[in-house]
Amino acid sequence: MAQYKITCCSTCDLSAEHLKSLGVPFAKYHYIIDGVDYSDDLFSSSTPEEFYGKIDGGAMPTTSQVTPAELIALWKPILAGGEDVLHIEFSSGLSGGFTSAKLAKAEMEKEYKDRKIVLVDSLAASSGYGLLVDKAAELKKGGMSIDELASWLEENKLRLRHWFFSTNLQHFKRGGRISATAAAFGSMLNICPVMDVNSEGKLIVRKKALGKKKAIREMFNIMSEQAEGGQDYSGKCFISHSRVLSDAQALASLIEENFSSLCGRVEIDNIGTVIGSHTGPGCVALFYFSKEKRTL
Repeated sequence: MAQYKITCCSTCDLSAEHLKSLGVPFAKYHYIIDGVDYSDDLFSSSTPEEFYGKIDGGAMPTTSQVTPAELIALWKPILAGGEDVLHIEFSSGLSGGFTSAKLAKAEMEKEYKDRKIVLVDSLAASSGYGLLVDKAAELKKGGMSIDELASWLEENKLRLRHWFFSTNLQHFKRGGRISATAAAFGSMLNICPVMDVNSEGKLIVRKKALGKKKAIREMFNIMSEQAEGGQDYSGKCFISHSRVLSDAQALASLIEENFSSLCGRVEIDNIGTVIGSHTGPGCVALFYFSKEKRTL
């Protein structure tokens, strides 16, 4: 069986240390803030406090996807070393990164005709994308071939659930997720929209909660209903947040108190610079595998 490596991108919002422990190299998306272009290096060269502090100070960051050249630079040493590549990419419903991956694959296949590059559109974001990468690394370690793993990912990626809420609606208004009127009234009435990522990998508002405590309880209730096995869920659970660690910890504690069969503790990560450029501070996101696949 040919050896292969899993690769991904920084929008998985896991720590650099986590990805290193999995043996998964990553390509870096970009964010532009105050006119300067930065690579999203998973807070290796900056801190969440610095990044979100600039947003609080009035900065409005923009983002750009990974380029074909950057993916080629990531894959070329792997292919040259005699290994194949299974690349899991950020949701095509939120970015053009998957198109970049297809262009890079076509270019590399001309040079490395005896090697295989398999692409998977995760249809996932933030640490949900990260949870899919983490699961892929686990299955690879368990002996799955590149084709077996790609098939598993395609069959199961829509069972990966994402639920978000935010106490800061201005960035969702800016991104077109909610209207200016909804943002204004929502902020005035302390409404937290509860959102998920649908089967096309797009962010959709599903529910509205009055305040973050009710939003936390709502996401817990949804997980209790949806998770594979209900509260007997035995998989991993990840949470990411944009500078609201106490809210993330409150949700994690509620889950750990009621889901006794979890695979380890709930992992809490920072929402990175690229996703965070669109959410702003104040967002909490929950990820797990469900019984059924996502729909529109």
